Amino acid sequence: MAVSPAARLRLSTVILPVRRWSQGGRQVWQRAEELGFDTAYTYDHLSWRSFRDGPWFGAIPTLTAAAAATDRLRLGTMVTSPNFRHPVTLAKELITLDDVADGRITLGIGAGGSGFDATALGHDAWTPRERADRFGEFVPLLDRLLSESGPGGVSFQGDFYSAREVRNIPGCVQRPRLPFAVAATGPRGMRLAARHGQAWITTGDPAAAEGGEKESVAALARQVDNLSAACAEAGREPSAIGKALLTGFTPHRPLSSVDAFVDFAGQVGELGFTELLLHWPIADSVFAADERVFERIATEGLSQLASQP
Repeated sequence: MAVSPAARLRLSTVILPVRRWSQGGRQVWQRAEELGFDTAYTYDHLSWRSFRDGPWFGAIPTLTAAAAATDRLRLGTMVTSPNFRHPVTLAKELITLDDVADGRITLGIGAGGSGFDATALGHDAWTPRERADRFGEFVPLLDRLLSESGPGGVSFQGDFYSAREVRNIPGCVQRPRLPFAVAATGPRGMRLAARHGQAWITTGDPAAAEGGEKESVAALARQVDNLSAACAEAGREPSAIGKALLTGFTPHRPLSSVDAFVDFAGQVGELGFTELLLHWPIADSVFAADERVFERIATEGLSQLASQP
């Protein structure tokens, strides 16, 4: 019997770190758990676009606090990048976070972009090729640092990153390490996802978004096919890798109503996606939405999808 899209799909949320912990921050993460979301992620940026001149807190401390405030909810970054991270220090923070969360952490990771993070440390923004080159070294080294926790440590000398006898004892709670969800659209990133990822993340194709909803869905289908080809090259079964769509960057408006969500979820579920990520509403921003509709989608959306013939 074929598995329905609803049976494959998990529903997760992205909570931007814009609230003081004592002024609603804690309650949002706890509410995400109450609503039954599979995972709650947060952006790992120093600042982001239209939020640059407002409150914005660090991802790892926020997730550590969220881990202490919740019991079942998985937590993660969406996404961490080399723009201001180094594999050695990041690995130590992630092992600690995974310990505090008792194995509930997923690392969303990507090559980074050309936004504010790219120049905050005082250097010029890297070109797309330079970002891909660094990402190609960053991910395998981070994989080793999180997986190899025995005596002797990890040593590595690359073109961009190095490590010398780095010890990460006792390692992650999750074995052999916490899962990677690799954000990728190009061939080099897809190969990294196929080799190192437990999941793959996309926001869709920005160029296709200009062509409307049908073209955006077609572009998503092409991306899934490209991932399958990368998996075949790496000797992995495509079904072994989760496929996550970060919504809000295609022409679709899945948060406008429960029916709109069900229609959109059905389309992407048919493409093989296994996780949909919805931004938690933020008033007066690009992520503004009716919170009552959002909560109905969280509690009723997938069950309505499952009830469709």
